[in-house]
Amino acid sequence: MDVPLWFALLVVGVLGVKLIRPPLWLVAVLLLGGFLLADSVLAPVIDTAVK
Repeated sequence: MDVPLWFALLVVGVLGVKLIRPPLWLVAVLLLGGFLLADSVLAPVIDTAVK
C-alpha cells in the first residue's frame, strides 16, 4: 500500500495534536521553523543527514 508522504505527515500531526495537546504557539513555531530551515543554506546538510 502506497501512502503519500504528505498524507502520512498530516495524520501523524493531527493525532499528535489531539493526543498530546501542545500549545498552539509551539505548533506554529515548529511549522514555521521547519519551513524556514527547508529554504535555508542548511537544507543540504539536513537533506544528507536525513538520507
